[in-house]
Amino acid sequence: MFCSNFHFRRLHRESNLCSLNFKKWQQFRFSKEPNNLYNLHSYKYSGLASKKTVTVQPGKDQSILLATTKTKKQNKPSTLLNKSLMKKEFHRMAKAVSNQLADNYYRPDLKKAALARLSAVNRGLKVAKSGVKKRNRQHA
Repeated sequence: MFCSNFHFRRLHRESNLCSLNFKKWQQFRFSKEPNNLYNLHSYKYSGLASKKTVTVQPGKDQSILLATTKTKKQNKPSTLLNKSLMKKEFHRMAKAVSNQLADNYYRPDLKKAALARLSAVNRGLKVAKSGVKKRNRQHA
């Protein structure tokens, strides 16, 4: 079955397995689909309906994976994603994400969402320092 992106979203609006709907929060509709930056059930952030998608995920060894889809390889899932692994400081990774999305005209509308996701993933990768806390001798 081949249909446009708009019709795809309309058909899967109510009967989508990736959709989460909570009665507590009627105004929010969440989604579990891949390549969805905000995990919101909307056409703009959808990873299934758009040809150009972006994902920011934690990688191995304190690294972050930025993956974008190739528009001409939609029928080959093994080569669909263009992955780049980032291990540098946060401001350098943020510059790389903004260059990839906005400066290359890939998806400039997702720049803010990708930077927010990068910040959240980077914050989650930081490990709290363990061990004995040093006492402040002035307030003993």
